[in-house]
Amino acid sequence: MKINLSGHHVDVTDSIKEHVNEKFSKIATHFPTLISLDVIISKEHGEYQVELRTNYEGSRISASGCNGVMYPAIATAAKKLDAALKHRKGQLKADLHEKPVSTTPEIAHEIVQEMKLV
Repeated sequence: MKINLSGHHVDVTDSIKEHVNEKFSKIATHFPTLISLDVIISKEHGEYQVELRTNYEGSRISASGCNGVMYPAIATAAKKLDAALKHRKGQLKADLHEKPVSTTPEIAHEIVQEMKLV
């Protein structure tokens, strides 16, 4: 998975890059079809905001985290992204299940006729 990391009013250092790669390595292993992840770290009014955007199985998924310290903000955003990806994966698996078929009225009528109701 390719991680596009950018900062707005934040200098993106090597330690930040390593931390982001470490945080999202688990997500990359759980969701191997993810191709890229856009990470935007910004600082406004003394708070760090982390925005994450990606495409997964045809839908755009985004998550964000906010904290006074940068690393917990990254962790919060990573948790939210993981939950959103799991939700989307569950939706896709639910679509694969076969829907129950209701019996037609004729068959239901025949079944009632065969039953010996007294």
